[in-house]
Amino acid sequence: MEKIEQNSSRTDLGFVHRYIPSKNTNNGTTILILHGTGGNEDDLIPVAEMIDDDASILSPRGKVLENGMPRFFRRFAEGVFDVDDLKFRTNELADFVARASKKYSLDPQSVVAMGYSNGANIAASLLLLRPESLRGAILFRAMVPLVPERTPDLTGKKVFISEGRFDQIIPQNQTNQLVEMLRNAGAEVALNLEDSDHSLIQNDIVKARLWRDRQKKNRAT
Repeated sequence: MEKIEQNSSRTDLGFVHRYIPSKNTNNGTTILILHGTGGNEDDLIPVAEMIDDDASILSPRGKVLENGMPRFFRRFAEGVFDVDDLKFRTNELADFVARASKKYSLDPQSVVAMGYSNGANIAASLLLLRPESLRGAILFRAMVPLVPERTPDLTGKKVFISEGRFDQIIPQNQTNQLVEMLRNAGAEVALNLEDSDHSLIQNDIVKARLWRDRQKKNRAT
């Protein structure tokens, strides 16, 4: 069996990425970490570990550069996305998750995305365009990435969305539209609002941990 380096980034499977196997063989969940603009595959690992400390971690680096800063897809301006590129990058990311599941012997039915900002947007796009890639998602500071041509079947998928009441990047109507879109597709959506701006705060993580604990408890009963 190939030895997996836990403390270094890998460059195979189409993405620079980190993989950290679970310390608990009874927890088959994998957290797919998706960073924000200017982040990398290391940034949100501590956040994922605070939310679910015994899940496996799969953390790719976005392949699009904006002024030298990694992103997961192109945009024309703040909040104005290149939808064609978004669709391409969403499928590319879904294919990466499938390859990684085979390479690392992950359960493809137990992948939960955890994304912030740009990463949350492509996680939402995965749910809308490639729903088979995820069991659920934790979305910090997300907005509607695109409107799919066909409504996906998200029955059984659990989604936690945490937004800032004073976020100057994401209007409240965007949050409401995303929640409605996912619920109309059959997802079970929990919405959390914090007295914050676009920045991720400790209370976002605490609430996400409580939500995740409930999901784990429900699966065990």
